[in-house]
Amino acid sequence: MKESRNLLIKKIKERINQELNDRAGLEKKYRWEINARPSQRLPQGEWHTWFVLAGRGFGKTRTGAETIRQWVHQGQYRRIALVANTESDARDVMVEGESGLLAVHPDRERPLFEPSKRQLRWKNGAVATIYSAENHEKLRGPQFDCAWVDELAKFRMAEKIWEQLHFSLRLGVYPKTIVTTTPRPLPLLRKLLAEEHQGVVVTRGNTFENVNNLSPAFIASVKGKYEGTRVGLQELYGEILDAREGALWTYEILDRQRTSEVPRLARIIVAIDPAVTHHEKSDETGIIVAGLSDKSIAYVLEDLSGKYSPAAWARIAVEAYHRWKADRLVAEVNKGGDLVEKVIRSVDASISYKGLHASRGKMTRAEPVAALYEQGKVFHVQKGLEILETQLCSYSAMTGQKSPDRLDALVWALTELVFNQKTILQPRIWKI
Repeated sequence: MKESRNLLIKKIKERINQELNDRAGLEKKYRWEINARPSQRLPQGEWHTWFVLAGRGFGKTRTGAETIRQWVHQGQYRRIALVANTESDARDVMVEGESGLLAVHPDRERPLFEPSKRQLRWKNGAVATIYSAENHEKLRGPQFDCAWVDELAKFRMAEKIWEQLHFSLRLGVYPKTIVTTTPRPLPLLRKLLAEEHQGVVVTRGNTFENVNNLSPAFIASVKGKYEGTRVGLQELYGEILDAREGALWTYEILDRQRTSEVPRLARIIVAIDPAVTHHEKSDETGIIVAGLSDKSIAYVLEDLSGKYSPAAWARIAVEAYHRWKADRLVAEVNKGGDLVEKVIRSVDASISYKGLHASRGKMTRAEPVAALYEQGKVFHVQKGLEILETQLCSYSAMTGQKSPDRLDALVWALTELVFNQKTILQPRIWKI
């Protein structure tokens, strides 16, 4: 009897200790002053804008959410604008994301989220409202004392949304804005960064500062794929990249020619620039999917490029051909000759195929395609084309470098669509 009683007491003590430990762990989870790295803490001194420019996985979202939580908890700010590229981005990342506003608050402090009103309400009366950068006119009228802008560099109309937000920050003694973004060479971003030390504080960081909170598989993957590349400098290390001198494309042009809506397409092409070898130091095989609308506007739909064996790139290209219901698959055959067609037809013998022979230099072939961009006749879908865009803006014949394979495949695709078209098929509707 006594042993049973002692065992019961022991279990009760263990349960109490476990609950205390769980509670202590939970309290620690929400103590940002302990968990935050120095680069994630609010800057000292007087400032009106804090830019957190960092690579993916740095902890930008957590920094933005914790900053808003701190401002609200201390009663400093009560009318907050939450601005993202789209309303769904704001909801999915800034509000309901793993590091968003709901997640960083303990239960007793958590605000009430009312999706239909696009608002969060705290118990102390503070209110945050969601806005989309695609509809900057909604910022006319409302007024705020602080704002959190996430991924400013993605905004198609960054200047307009920033202007409207600036006019709406007119409450309180000293309105403030925190901007969390992976940088891109936008004119607006450069203009604002030029104001550093004039009320603007800039914090720069990279993905690997947050390695303890990221998947080891993710770290190994991005290091292996992007370390030492221009894409890695931008997406991992948060550096602003300039277009190379003499490049036919610039980031300003590409940012202007970006869309999330694809209209009816009259033709779709899958273009391949095949690598002639398959080993560790081999070139990539460029695989680009592009379409042409019935109004003769081209849309770059997908980049499937990578280092593949011949069997692998043929399978990937044929799958894209069927998935997009493409009209033709084209491939450069200067080096591979008939072998390129044989590899493709070994996957699907019935595919509509055309071999392309390069009779002019690559820069000469690329110039008319680049001119299409300047004329507003080519658009990029918003996701999945980052590496291609980096290649476009970093290639220059002035350097004597070999042209990237993604660029070559793009040039083949758009040349075939725009300059070699003979017939226009019935339009088809695609959703991206």
